[in-house]
Amino acid sequence: MTAKASNHKDTYRAVAVFLALMGILYLADRLIGFASHGLPWVMQKDTMLLYAAVIFLWFKSDKSVGLVLAGIWLIQNIGLVVSLLGQMSGYLLPAALLLIGILLYWLSSR
Repeated sequence: MTAKASNHKDTYRAVAVFLALMGILYLADRLIGFASHGLPWVMQKDTMLLYAAVIFLWFKSDKSVGLVLAGIWLIQNIGLVVSLLGQMSGYLLPAALLLIGILLYWLSSR
């Protein structure tokens, strides 16, 4: 019962930090305008998903929500990841996906 209460507390804390961060970013965007300073990516929807993933990974003891959000961000930005990896992405990305899939399958069957 205590672990479940702790889990809710972690969730509330992560949501509170995320909402506070979004409020600060929206206020800063209204005041200074990130796009006019060459930073339009700060307020993009997929970047906000990344913010949420990092916050949930940081503040929650159960990392599943943060990992799912990070995975969704990764899928949405696969072009960016492939371009950052360069020529290695032809081998590294499929190998990483294969290893992650095997690991998740193994963990789910234990």
